[in-house]
Amino acid sequence: QVQLQESGGGSVQAGGSLRLSCEVSGGAYSNYCIAWFRQAPQKEREGVAATYTGGRSTFYTDSVKGRFTISLDKPKNTLYLQMDSVKPEDSAKYYCAAKIQPCTAVGVREENFGVWGQGTQVTVSS
Repeated sequence: QVQLQESGGGSVQAGGSLRLSCEVSGGAYSNYCIAWFRQAPQKEREGVAATYTGGRSTFYTDSVKGRFTISLDKPKNTLYLQMDSVKPEDSAKYYCAAKIQPCTAVGVREENFGVWGQGTQVTVSS
């Protein structure tokens, strides 16, 4: 069974950068869609970015395009979310999640993912 563990959250000023990590363990994941979600207090959990482990496809929500980059380092079994030019509205608890293929932009929805990490908090101040 695949397990996920996030790290790297913290406080950062607007315009700064932060890199989140998600360690993947517990089993094979060669045909998984692994994604980053975020959820602010009293708001719905939303998909941020996703990548397919069986290829190099990536997907991003419009609000983070050009600022965030998702990547997977398979030798290290670690998924990353590089967050650049962060904004106060990026403040949220960030989760990594996984599902069996397929991996599509419209499919990055909370209800489609069954494996989750515990989350890591990101706070952006102005």
